[in-house]
Amino acid sequence: MSTRVIDRTTPPHILTLVIAAATAAVSMNVFLPVLPEMATFFAADYAVVQLAVSLYLGATAILQLFIGPASDRFGRRPVMLFCFSVFVVSTLAAIFAPTIEILLALRICQAFSAAGMVLSRAIVRDMVEANEAASRIGYVTMGMTAAPMVGPLIGGILGEIYGWQAPFYLMLGFGLFALTVVYLDLGETNHTQSASLGGQFRNYPELFKSRRFWGYSATAAFTSGAFFAFLGGGPFVATELLGLSPSQYGMYFALITFGYMIGNYCSGRFSARIGINRMMLAGNLAAICGMVISLLLFAAGFMHALALFGPSFLVGLGNGITLPNANAGVVSVRPHLAGSASGLGGALQIGGGAALSVISGALLSVESGPFPLVLVMLGSAACGILATLYVMRIARIAGDV
Repeated sequence: MSTRVIDRTTPPHILTLVIAAATAAVSMNVFLPVLPEMATFFAADYAVVQLAVSLYLGATAILQLFIGPASDRFGRRPVMLFCFSVFVVSTLAAIFAPTIEILLALRICQAFSAAGMVLSRAIVRDMVEANEAASRIGYVTMGMTAAPMVGPLIGGILGEIYGWQAPFYLMLGFGLFALTVVYLDLGETNHTQSASLGGQFRNYPELFKSRRFWGYSATAAFTSGAFFAFLGGGPFVATELLGLSPSQYGMYFALITFGYMIGNYCSGRFSARIGINRMMLAGNLAAICGMVISLLLFAAGFMHALALFGPSFLVGLGNGITLPNANAGVVSVRPHLAGSASGLGGALQIGGGAALSVISGALLSVESGPFPLVLVMLGSAACGILATLYVMRIARIAGDV
């Protein structure tokens, strides 16, 4: 299929998919440096304010169960436009939230931005086959990391100058831009829309029977779980234990997203040649190495930001290598159910991440030090390796089932 820039009648340009996918990433982490300031403003415990992360992730997981099937039924374009409209309205309302409870409710509504991640994967799979899909998804996610890489840094600086609402203004501007680009350039790619939405949900058992689907989904969930655990506990460790300011946190956080971008480039460059399973294994091994190094540094008494953020660069690198390949595997198990598979697989991935973000945030205290966070991240990465080995075993013994 031919693709032209800014044309609603053709498949979208890859930059459009990058912008759409980046919207959810920006909403997820651009405000992290101001979490402690939000706790002060609303006179709430950090554990309560941290729910702005975990509730967002949990809502994202649930919504993906509906976004994917809805796009298989009604098309990718109308579902994407509706979800981004909800995101823009809820972000505007969040800026003026009078209480932490209302803000948390609006964060749940902001999770509609997940359509950018879910449908970008399905759109790519509509257009190309599995190995090439892994490459294209790698390039999409590499591009989308540019925004969240600088987002926490900019959000931290703006928060220090203008207050905690400033990162939400940044989200609003990005959301409006993304909605405009999607409206102008996203042509429909789902040309075999299902007869009914209920029929799409009835197709879920076909995915449930696929061991490869579960293996790829588990790989994606545990691999990203290390990163989501960091989102839940990283701000506490950085500010309360390591004494970093919001802008310093944003600066160090860029190391993780820079590693993710490099990993995405590796996926885009090598997945079609090496294969998605071996790429997943390589990425998980990189993440394991990073967390082992961090654990050893903290155990040796090296209480410095680089003991956390430096090795976490390898976690970002590993995620960048593994996730495009795992997600390509998820949507390729049953190509005619690409939207549903992307939604269900994404729900498992984000749902597991939400749980880990809550766990890591709850276990941390000044007395515990950074060790609960590092151990949760290490355990998640180790489970990612086990899930990858399971997928490779199935492929070797049973083939594509």
